[in-house]
Amino acid sequence: MGSEADVTSPAVARHVAAMERVRVFPLTCVVQNYAWGKVGEDSEVARLVVNGDPLTVIEDGKPYAELWMGAHPKGDAQIKDNRVAQTTLGQWIASFPACLGSKVKDKFQGRLPFLFKVLSVNTALSIQAHPNRELAARLHAQFPQHYPDDNHKPEMAIALTHFQGLCGFRPVDQILGFLHSVPEFRALVGNEAAEELQCSVEDAVHTRLVLKNCFTRMMNCEKKVFVDQLNMLVKRVTEEGAAAKDTSSSNGDLLLRLHSQYPGDIGCFSIFFLNHIMLEPGQAMFLGANEPHAYIYGDCIECMACSDNTVRAGLTPKYIDVNTLCEMLNYSPAPAASKIFLGVPDGADPCVTVYDPPVPDFSVLRIQIPPSLPQYTISPVDSASILLVTEGHATATCATGLSEIMLRRGTVLFVSANESISLEEVSPVGVTMFRACCLL
Repeated sequence: MGSEADVTSPAVARHVAAMERVRVFPLTCVVQNYAWGKVGEDSEVARLVVNGDPLTVIEDGKPYAELWMGAHPKGDAQIKDNRVAQTTLGQWIASFPACLGSKVKDKFQGRLPFLFKVLSVNTALSIQAHPNRELAARLHAQFPQHYPDDNHKPEMAIALTHFQGLCGFRPVDQILGFLHSVPEFRALVGNEAAEELQCSVEDAVHTRLVLKNCFTRMMNCEKKVFVDQLNMLVKRVTEEGAAAKDTSSSNGDLLLRLHSQYPGDIGCFSIFFLNHIMLEPGQAMFLGANEPHAYIYGDCIECMACSDNTVRAGLTPKYIDVNTLCEMLNYSPAPAASKIFLGVPDGADPCVTVYDPPVPDFSVLRIQIPPSLPQYTISPVDSASILLVTEGHATATCATGLSEIMLRRGTVLFVSANESISLEEVSPVGVTMFRACCLL
């Protein structure tokens, strides 16, 4: 074992300095094979992975749900650069925290503050919400087996394909409409609570309290009662559909879809409380603390604070925590359109669209380079970033020593703070990339 003098020798110092000059490198990222994911090459996750590394073998019957691009302990990316001694991105950042940028390093205690993902959703994810920092710390202290860290988890989903989800409480008039047209739903909420909701519409504070009471009553309903009501509702909607009747007043198509995936689950009734969101490619939804939501189907880019804390209460075989969820939720009703989060053009670069949610942990840039541009420079930002290519290809070089590499669909790069990348030989379809970073 070397002495302290050895560690600080000129040779070691030169080696450390050389390592620090490695500022941009490709990553091999972790795939999560959750059961709700799209299967085999139907999954955009699988297609991106095999495009990025053609030696990857995709199994036909296996779900490929999430691609984790970051340094989270449950999915730390591997570094693909033989100049780098560290094996994982997390180890690299711990050794060279200056790569984060001074503001990010100081604000987030030397850690990469975000986790970047691609999701391919085949069956619905749980009815869930994410805690704020105060609640996350309390839950982690009390139940570390269910809440693995003390961080908050705001997140944003940007649609890659037509994407469906549930997000936020519907306007009260829509909920009242379902209470009138779906007797099985009203049976779970109760006549008294339903009538109180009707009387609360002129008072926003009272409305939130009554809405909380209605939702909590439904979620805590005795199992036999809600299963019987759900079975009656499914039978009625199925018969009406077979008779070519319009079942939209019961949200019939979505109900049958969720029930086929999670039969007998109380979460099936959540569709009468929560907005059904339909995103087109490029549209996003931002999910702040305590926002009830569930992804239903489609492929998306997702970025979040680096946490794995989720409070669930339905449409899942995982641990559910109904009381915590009902207490923590944001009960402010709002229309579906208000939940769609749009990127804005970057005034300095017409190729860039900025998705900048109201949290410091992350932002996402969509970079769309047309084939008419023979050269393009990916601008530096004062933050470490992770770059994913989703379409096209180009040759990339970096001023601080990135070997010339071909960026292609599925390539993932780590880019240290204040580094630019030069692209040439842009493909005939152009290049589309998504870049996660912090815009402090």
